[in-house]
Amino acid sequence: MPATNARLATIRTAERPCPDRPSEDRVFTIANAVVVLDGASQPEAGERNGGWLADTLGRELAQLLDHRHDDLRRILADAITSVAERYELQPGAAPSTTVSIARWNDEVVDVLVLGDSPVVVLARDGELHQVRDDRLHQVASHQRQHLAGHADGGFRFDDRDRWRTLVDAERGHRNRPGGYWIAEAAPEAAAQAISGRWRRDDVAAAVMMTDGVSAGVDRYRRPPDWNTAVEMALADPAGLVNLVHDAEAEDPEGNRWPRSKRHDDKTLTVTEFHHE
Repeated sequence: MPATNARLATIRTAERPCPDRPSEDRVFTIANAVVVLDGASQPEAGERNGGWLADTLGRELAQLLDHRHDDLRRILADAITSVAERYELQPGAAPSTTVSIARWNDEVVDVLVLGDSPVVVLARDGELHQVRDDRLHQVASHQRQHLAGHADGGFRFDDRDRWRTLVDAERGHRNRPGGYWIAEAAPEAAAQAISGRWRRDDVAAAVMMTDGVSAGVDRYRRPPDWNTAVEMALADPAGLVNLVHDAEAEDPEGNRWPRSKRHDDKTLTVTEFHHE
C-alpha cells in the first residue's frame, strides 16, 4: 500500500522473492528516506548470510537516518562500523550487501548507491538520471561465466565448488582500489559510493531497485529501455517486477540468457515527489 509522508512524497514498493529460498532483499522507509539492500548469496548456509546483513545494516541505517542529517557516506560508514563491531565481523570474511539510499528534504534529493542496486531519478522535465555502481561485474568475470548457465542449460548455484570459487575470486577484489566496493565490515567502502544530488523542485520521482529488477532492461530488454521501465514503475510497480520475472520464466534453462540462477529476488520502490 502507498504511504504518504509528511514531506509530500508517496512511497510504493513491490517485491517478488526467488521461489525456492528466502529473499535476501530488504527495504526500509522513514519519513524522508528509503533504503534498499540486496544481500549477497553465499555457498555456505548460515544465519549470518547476505540477507542477515541486509536486514541488520538496513535497520541500523534507518535508525541513523531518522536522527541525523549529515552526509550519506558518513552515515553509511558509521552504520557499517556499528554493525561490524557489535557482531565482531572481519573485513574480507563477513557477508556483504548492496546499499542504496534516497533521502530528501524541502530543498534537495540525495541519492547514494554502493553495489549493483541502481537508482533512476526522473526529473520534472522528463530527463532520466541513473545512479549506478557496476564495478562488481568488472571483476572475476571468468569465474562468473563459469558459474552461469552453460550451453547445455541448467543453473550452477547448486554447484558449491564453482560458486565458492567465484566468491573467493570476488573477495580478492573486494573493498580495494581497482576492485569493487560493497557494504561488509569495512567502513571505508562508504567513501567510494556513487552519489547524486538534485534540487527537490526539479525531481518528479526516484525509482530504486535491486539487480533482479534492473536485469529486465540491462539483460532481458523487458522492458526495452529505461524510459519505458520508469513509466511502468510509476503506473504499476508490481507489474514491472512481474514482467522481469516472466522474462526469466520464458527461459527456464538459462539458454537465452545464461545466468547462475533461474530467478533472482526482485525489489522495487517508487518515490513520487509532490509539489505544492
